[in-house]
Amino acid sequence: MTPEDHATAAADLLRAEVTGRQIGLLSLRHPDIGMDDAYAVQNAIYRAKLDQGRRVIGWKIGLTSKAMQAALKIDIPDSGILFDDMALDHGATVPEGRFIQPRVEAEIAFVMKSAIGGAGVTREDVLAATDFVAPSIEILDTRIVRTDAETGKTRTVHDTISDNAANAGIVLGPQRHAVDAFDLRWVGAITSRNGEVEETGLGAGVLNDPVESVVWLARRMAQYGQSIEPGHIILSGSFIRPVECPSGSAIHADFGAFGSADIAFA
Repeated sequence: MTPEDHATAAADLLRAEVTGRQIGLLSLRHPDIGMDDAYAVQNAIYRAKLDQGRRVIGWKIGLTSKAMQAALKIDIPDSGILFDDMALDHGATVPEGRFIQPRVEAEIAFVMKSAIGGAGVTREDVLAATDFVAPSIEILDTRIVRTDAETGKTRTVHDTISDNAANAGIVLGPQRHAVDAFDLRWVGAITSRNGEVEETGLGAGVLNDPVESVVWLARRMAQYGQSIEPGHIILSGSFIRPVECPSGSAIHADFGAFGSADIAFA
């Protein structure tokens, strides 16, 4: 892809977000699309969002589980950017039409107190830089069709990364914990929709340990000249499969002693 292709794809995705009308697969439009192309499209979205007055509040890490990596035939996670208009209050109701095809995931969120970055970032660096951890819900949406109607081809990881890693919203639960207060590998969640359990999982499903997920992010960002800044929220990755959220869905993510997070969709 050329820089012009990157800019065009980003503009199409931004338009889809505003209009609610999905675009076709970029991997069909550009069969030679690669990982660097996908992050270049995401970076073009980032620059456009900043021009619109948006502010970066953190980062999300996706595709951290073996099951999701196998489904997309990759062996590494991906990442996306959290903007200030994605932050939703615990217990809020999302207005109808805010998202196209919303889904949710339960995750452990890290909130940072100091900057961290570079190819040599370690687990100890992440622990020292973390202010607190909290229960959270990530809201996913897709500005790209999941499946092409004509060919039956499904989204690739390059489509997803280009679409800001399907990033749409974040809900932090009210609880705050020191990063070493729990063994995060054993922090789990029971995620329910309208009172019925949909998914369960444990933090160990995230690269064996959510802390290692943040290590991966910091190292990957270094490749693109980026770093995690003080105050940034890091969604460390989901340990459940995405839960569909049609109109009328009320989501409760119960993390037990770790806390909970709630969101509803009008």
